Amino acid sequence: MDLPLLCIIRFNPLESLYPMAKEKSKADRRHQRIATPKGVWVAWQDGKQQNVSRVRDLNVGGLFIATPTPLALGSVVTILLSVPEGEIRSRATVRNLIPAEGMGVQFTEISQQDQARVEKLVTRLLNAESGLPG
Repeated sequence: MDLPLLCIIRFNPLESLYPMAKEKSKADRRHQRIATPKGVWVAWQDGKQQNVSRVRDLNVGGLFIATPTPLALGSVVTILLSVPEGEIRSRATVRNLIPAEGMGVQFTEISQQDQARVEKLVTRLLNAESGLPG
């Protein structure tokens, strides 16, 4: 007598609503995050609102915007950072959010010049963390 094959399917209703909201480990990241000094701020806007928020951390691929009202996953924002390396403008997509804390955004449209500025900023911050000059 053959026994019926048992198939177990796990369903997470939140995953169907927020498919990108699954837990990611540090190993999943493409780039190392660098904590920013308290004076790094970003101006950002979507189609409905404009805000200025603190940048909690960043890397060459994006940044974490500290805001009590993060946007939904997949939202597109325009960002402007004014740092010693120059102004950095980009369109970015919300890839991660922590309710009441903020949102991680990935740079999706950025000029080569602005990407170079991001890389210089990251290098400067990494050097500051390790005690190396600028």
